[in-house]
Amino acid sequence: MEIRNLITFVRIAEIQNFSKTAEQLGYSQSAVTMQIKQLESELHTQLFERIGKQIKLTQAGERLLPYALEIIGSIRKAESIVQEPEQITGKLRIGTCESYVSSILPPVIMKLTKLCPHVEISTCTALVPDLFNMLKQNDIDILYFLDEKIYFPEWIKVLEQPEKSFFVASAASPLAKMKQISIERLLQEPLFLTEKGISYRYAMEQFLAAKGYELHPFWEVGNTDVITRLLLKNNGISFLPEYVVREYVRSGQLVVLDTECPEIVMWSQLVYHRNKSVTPQMNLFLEVILKHIGQLKE
Repeated sequence: MEIRNLITFVRIAEIQNFSKTAEQLGYSQSAVTMQIKQLESELHTQLFERIGKQIKLTQAGERLLPYALEIIGSIRKAESIVQEPEQITGKLRIGTCESYVSSILPPVIMKLTKLCPHVEISTCTALVPDLFNMLKQNDIDILYFLDEKIYFPEWIKVLEQPEKSFFVASAASPLAKMKQISIERLLQEPLFLTEKGISYRYAMEQFLAAKGYELHPFWEVGNTDVITRLLLKNNGISFLPEYVVREYVRSGQLVVLDTECPEIVMWSQLVYHRNKSVTPQMNLFLEVILKHIGQLKE
């Protein structure tokens, strides 16, 4: 039994598409089909049902999958044990949100660059539902997102921790020393917000809508780094997660506004697909980011 046939089997089980599997693994579709036929011939059973364009594991395929993952995982583990980090090669595709790209991920990526310089790292930012689909289709290896607690049986969740969001402004803002600032007073200020559909913004909008208020931002922009630069120049207010502004608040450049709005808590979540063949670079990334996040909370 060839390991490459098992890898192909697992990848098809992940994304349920022969042609896309061929594209991702660098084979022709006929080669992928032949590999599965070889595996089915060796095991004397059919592994996939092909009904029209739909690909689904047979019961035999479902029984094989966890063992195939265990075999591949053992091989990956053996590779990572004998390899020094700087010898690890391949790609690492991270699906995430823009606020993580501009705050938490840069030091993690720089650490990985030093540990494994031959790994090609890419990040893809999108709305959470789109990221879910990308993980399901194996277009990303790891998903790091911020939202309410979400669970899917096909996920392995590595991290789940609360993240506060709040209204912030420059320490020089007239609001900085005020207590229990009313919603009406808040909305008099120029408001800079991330784009619609972002979890923490949506939660705040729902609270305000229940009170009969509607947000009219002066500028919507996806880049939280742009927003913080505007705030540092005492240009209006924003509603942002703590991790985005933590260092500026600690240094006294920005302040968390004392408002009558409730505390909004979302959850940082780090997941990968249960059927994913975990690579050495995935393992190293998970090790580095978990350590980094732990240090941030100290």
